[in-house]
Amino acid sequence: HFYNVVLIHFQFPCSMVKRDALKMIAEASPASCNPLSDGEVMKTGLFTKMPTRGDLSTILSRKSYFPNENGALPIGEFQPCESEGNSTSTFALNKLLLAYPSLNKAQVLVVGAGGLGCEILKDLSMSGIANVHVIDMDTIDVTNLNRQFLFRKKDVGKSKSDVGACFINTRCPWMKVTPHFGDIKQKNASWYAQFQCIISGLDSVEARRWLNAMVCSLVQFDQDGDPDPTSIIPIIDGGSEAFKGQARVILPRITSCFECSLDAFPPQKMFPMCTIAETPRLPEHCISYAFMLEWPKVFPDKKLDKDSPEDMEWVYKVALERANKYNISGVTYMLTMGVVKNIIPAVASTNAIIAAACVNEAVKILSFCSESLNNYMMYMGTTGLYNHTFVYERKEDCPVCTSSVQKITLPKSFSLNQLIQMLIDGGAINLRLKQPSITTNKKTLYMQKPPSLEKATRPNLDKAVSLLIDDGEELTITDPVFPGGTSLGLLVSFEQ
Repeated sequence: HFYNVVLIHFQFPCSMVKRDALKMIAEASPASCNPLSDGEVMKTGLFTKMPTRGDLSTILSRKSYFPNENGALPIGEFQPCESEGNSTSTFALNKLLLAYPSLNKAQVLVVGAGGLGCEILKDLSMSGIANVHVIDMDTIDVTNLNRQFLFRKKDVGKSKSDVGACFINTRCPWMKVTPHFGDIKQKNASWYAQFQCIISGLDSVEARRWLNAMVCSLVQFDQDGDPDPTSIIPIIDGGSEAFKGQARVILPRITSCFECSLDAFPPQKMFPMCTIAETPRLPEHCISYAFMLEWPKVFPDKKLDKDSPEDMEWVYKVALERANKYNISGVTYMLTMGVVKNIIPAVASTNAIIAAACVNEAVKILSFCSESLNNYMMYMGTTGLYNHTFVYERKEDCPVCTSSVQKITLPKSFSLNQLIQMLIDGGAINLRLKQPSITTNKKTLYMQKPPSLEKATRPNLDKAVSLLIDDGEELTITDPVFPGGTSLGLLVSFEQ
């Protein structure tokens, strides 16, 4: 059955890739890290060096038992290719892949080149998806080397996307990976619109929210108000933490989006400054005291370098000294790094499983060879090899993937500053914004930037909202967690 075939394809990635990689090390020339063009690849015959994947050729050449068009998320009809001779031969597989431009010609974006990103790039290279772009703003740290296998010690300090793309292009000459070193927010809508599929391996909730809002904003609608299928770019979102992970398929404006599930992600844990400074009770309090309060005092002209072993050692020693003073145990160097750098625990095997699930969905979405995941899969490795799939429903009032306007009722004495704080902290409406700016059709209530406009609208913060707008008036809210063109509507009424 197809289900078993897919499991065979991805269940043994480590041993299969290790075996093939050892063979390719001797064959691939490390002289150049630049990806070859499609024509150059075919002329040189490098495409024939792609390791044989008999199960992939079987999937693409046989009628599917679970066709995409019959699934819960039908996005295309699968047409199997005819297979000649031995379907497990490299020649037969290459011919099938060439007959499937949706795989070998598709432009796929990988967002993040860390723990998940390395695994995703490796799996894509083994799945006939050759045209890949990868974007990441991080550089390689020595702590990455135990699981992010595309990097070596000599690469520390270099761009993750540049080094990862170079490694894949060198080892896998049929691949054409284009790196982008920078923030995802620096790319505009037209850049994201060129891709047929986006695979996210981000570890930041804020970045995932922004990416989700950007791709949702690309969807166009027909005259009847229905989404235009040609403008929908699927997002395959993966995430891992220790022995737990998740993979989900997001069809913007059709399925639930990342914003719909924001409630499932608890807000980042913050400690009151008064507790940190005066009454520490946890090892995290002592560490926060060391890098938030003591470092600026001792080094007023130097910014803490979170990637510097010397700086982190200083923070650890100061935190340990404070912990001993208050008889608090548990301050370690690893915990210090975790608190300062907000490190999410990572396990290589979890990354491999989640990345395989994500690339599996990408193959199905691009070729229509089977039903897509509908729409959320959770991996619970702490209790065994347990996978749970379920449908994450859309929120009817989602500010990103629906056009509905949020509604709220406020006391007449409620100040604009209190409303902004509610938008940040959550409460009656759980939006979790960062720096909201608020306007109406008639005037600007408060703008975070530029400084001149912030100063001009600052007096409104202490005024009651009821004095600034009419009952039932709609506010327009913008925030850095969403792309520039995305705004939220908030209809405000007042208690009588």
